[in-house]
Amino acid sequence: MTTTTPPSLEVALYKATDVIKYAQNIAILTGAGVSAESGISTFRDKLTGLWQQYQAEYLVSIQAFEKEPALVWQWHQWWRGQIADKQPNPAHFALGEWQALAKQQGKTWTLFSQNVDNLHEQGGATVAKLHGDLAKNRCHDCGKPYDKAIAITDTELKHCECGGLIRPDIVWFGEMLPQEAWQKAETATLNCDVLVSIGTSSVVYPAAGLIDLAKQQGATVIEINPNPTHTTAVDIVLPDNAGKILPLLVNAMK
Repeated sequence: MTTTTPPSLEVALYKATDVIKYAQNIAILTGAGVSAESGISTFRDKLTGLWQQYQAEYLVSIQAFEKEPALVWQWHQWWRGQIADKQPNPAHFALGEWQALAKQQGKTWTLFSQNVDNLHEQGGATVAKLHGDLAKNRCHDCGKPYDKAIAITDTELKHCECGGLIRPDIVWFGEMLPQEAWQKAETATLNCDVLVSIGTSSVVYPAAGLIDLAKQQGATVIEINPNPTHTTAVDIVLPDNAGKILPLLVNAMK
């Protein structure tokens, strides 16, 4: 630990490190706070510029796409442009390093995320994406992946062979989570000794319910977040940015 770490945080870090060292099955849930440290805005941030008259929650809803598909597509293309140049931060790289370390130690380590960017992958980690992948597209009607390249500057609506509209392959409000990613996250949670919740507000369900599920199964729950959250299922709180905490945790486990 560093001399600049507050005493209370240093104690919590030692507790978390001790729990993780002895854990055989580790589950990791990440949220928007991790991407925010790379400069990606969260849905709690007010939209600016041409989009300031809209609510982000509306633009990522199935109701909006079915009512105003051109508007929703244009906004998602704008969103893609906003994150195109963003780079992984120390938290992403630490998670990639942690995954490799866990593999060397013969541990089960599973990362699942509410984020739709590709920064976890760029940081070296394998991730189950609970809310989909903004870099991909699919048909809104038949669900078939749309593999043709689309420039970020292209705001024209596209159509599938079946005639359906092409949309981003992410989960909008009012939609079910991808079954494969959800099953992976749920299985990891049911079997984990420790679940680490990182940068998530713990209010977006069903992903937030995984924290309670882990606690019910007897796992230790560790939370990394500079801001207080609503969950009461946490055993150890590390109240600081993931980019600061995760490198410290990973280095302590070597």
